[in-house]
Amino acid sequence: MAGLADSGSNPDVNLLYDINGLAKDAPQWFDRGIGFVGEYGLLIAMVLLVAGCWWAVRRRGGEDSAVNVAAVIWAPLAAAIAVLVNIPIRGFVARPRPFVDHQDLDVLVSGKTDYSFVSAHATLTMAVAVGLFVAHRKFGLVGIGLALVEGFCQVYLGVHYPTDVIGGFALGTAVALLLSPLAMLLLTPLTKAVEGSARIGGLIRARGVSSSEGEALVAGARVELPEDRDLAA
Repeated sequence: MAGLADSGSNPDVNLLYDINGLAKDAPQWFDRGIGFVGEYGLLIAMVLLVAGCWWAVRRRGGEDSAVNVAAVIWAPLAAAIAVLVNIPIRGFVARPRPFVDHQDLDVLVSGKTDYSFVSAHATLTMAVAVGLFVAHRKFGLVGIGLALVEGFCQVYLGVHYPTDVIGGFALGTAVALLLSPLAMLLLTPLTKAVEGSARIGGLIRARGVSSSEGEALVAGARVELPEDRDLAA
């Protein structure tokens, strides 16, 4: 894989120069901002997105509340597993960072001494996004958008090739989807047990939101209808 970086005619390298070349023409303050966003900002945004999705799911309630919260919990767990899976992949592929073979890149983040393939940032953000998509499509789509921005930032910063990012997206998606059935099988009983607790059940379903609330209203309406007919007669 390291050989991919040796040829300047390689599309991967060409795209790296095209994207990283934008940094050369950008103001220094903008590059510093992208550096913070790419390294920390988007990761913080993903944490807030997971929290927002959990809040929305528990507020919505319904019979599937425990299942949906389990799916939200799976999102960060999937990211953690994907990052762990990436460790042996990096060691096996052993692809140097792009600035090792291309010293004329504008590298905006220092201290990157590990291997390049695959991008941990891309892996983590896409795993979270796909996991959230299972729980709540709107939050999942926002997450996917943030993951794509993260991938762009990693190339812009000169610390990853585009294929590092694509590989990260593929790895994060694969872990989040392929392990999702097993994760839900293990997590759902746990969230259902928490839901039934009087003390911490609010973590799964907001207080005052009951799965049988709607059924009770419908049942009450059905009882009242015959009485209304009698009164009308």
